[in-house]
Amino acid sequence: MKHKAVLALIGFCLLSPVISFTIRQAIAEDSTHVVTPTTPMLQPLVYQLDIEGAIGAVTDTRISDALDDAEESRAELVVIMLDTPGGFTKPTWSICKHILNSPVPVCIYIAPSGARAGSAGVYMTYAAHFAAMAPSTNIGAAHPVSGEGQKVDSIMNEKITNDAVAQIKAAADKRGRNAAWAERAVRESVSITDKEALDSNVINIRAENLDDLLRQLDGRETETPFGKKTLKLAGARVETMKHSFVQKVLEIITSPDVAFILFSIGGLGIVLELYNPGSILPGVVGAICLILAFYSFQTLPINYAGVLLILLAIILFIVEIKVVSHGLLTVGGIVSLILGGLMLVDTVDPALRVSWSVLITTGILLGLTLVLVGTLVYRASRSKPFIGQHALVGKHGEIHPEQFVYVEGALWKYESDQPLDIGAKVEIISVDQLTLKVRKLNS
Repeated sequence: MKHKAVLALIGFCLLSPVISFTIRQAIAEDSTHVVTPTTPMLQPLVYQLDIEGAIGAVTDTRISDALDDAEESRAELVVIMLDTPGGFTKPTWSICKHILNSPVPVCIYIAPSGARAGSAGVYMTYAAHFAAMAPSTNIGAAHPVSGEGQKVDSIMNEKITNDAVAQIKAAADKRGRNAAWAERAVRESVSITDKEALDSNVINIRAENLDDLLRQLDGRETETPFGKKTLKLAGARVETMKHSFVQKVLEIITSPDVAFILFSIGGLGIVLELYNPGSILPGVVGAICLILAFYSFQTLPINYAGVLLILLAIILFIVEIKVVSHGLLTVGGIVSLILGGLMLVDTVDPALRVSWSVLITTGILLGLTLVLVGTLVYRASRSKPFIGQHALVGKHGEIHPEQFVYVEGALWKYESDQPLDIGAKVEIISVDQLTLKVRKLNS
């Protein structure tokens, strides 16, 4: 029996890596199917990657993984359908670096109609081998904003702007696009429509849809790190690069709004656990939310003054438990929470900060929750006990012989400051161990 147990343990240890690998593969199962280099390419392969919303760390990971998969699969082209208000500096530079060094040509396609490529989207568009726009789209407003966690004065802002101009002009020279307009987009935050972009040599193609885009790209030549490449897209098969499960979760968590909500819920959970020690659930949920919030902070340009204000709000909520402030500490905590959320993400771009609707809603709901819990705790502390000996206080009883009083179906020893006759009605005023202190009821 012992030998069997040892063999089972060894078998489990050997199978653990296989099980772990299988689980990871299952999680990533909804990502794009990769065709290995040995697979016969019956038709050209084009990867489509949809990017919508702010550019962040998860976007960088998605694009990097897509380019790696495209290289392994010997794809002809990667089309990134882009609709973004902008993004944070660090992941934007990383994405541009991946695109500039990609052996597989990349086309940034600003689509569908109504989409835009603002701020970070401009740099990505200029870094791409080909740039295209759908009708009724726009591009521009690429002036860099604070996003690295440091205070930006006029000199530092000039340095950041000059660096951004140099980066986008270098990309423009490499791709043969309008460098003068790119500099204006950075310095003056100008924007143009799709028609103006095509006429100004900001983009290469104006396409109605993806099929139209591939038709116009067929036969075009571009420069890659491995030399010149001519696109062969006739009858191309398009595969969409979907989010993996992990990427979907991380993209949600790393949103500034969600990061603020997670941090607030985490603090609330810890406060509720301190209000009612031993309830367990609020503490566990709070700890999980705080850990997720701190992970999100690693991917965002965080202003630590905002974090300290939110921590101050949590401390004020905790102190409210011990100090009777008639709600002043709670009000101060809510104000500190809102101000902290307003300063949490270090950028002046409203699209990349915690929204006012989330700030106000979270502050109000958090305040109402704490007021409700505080009221229930206060009532519980002031209410009379309903079980045990002290629950007898205020009850009525009847005097029995031999110094006993009959209360709630039982006989108790009693004491009284006045003589009491057998059968007299009394009220219990206190309990001392197993002896009741009573007084005579008035008729």
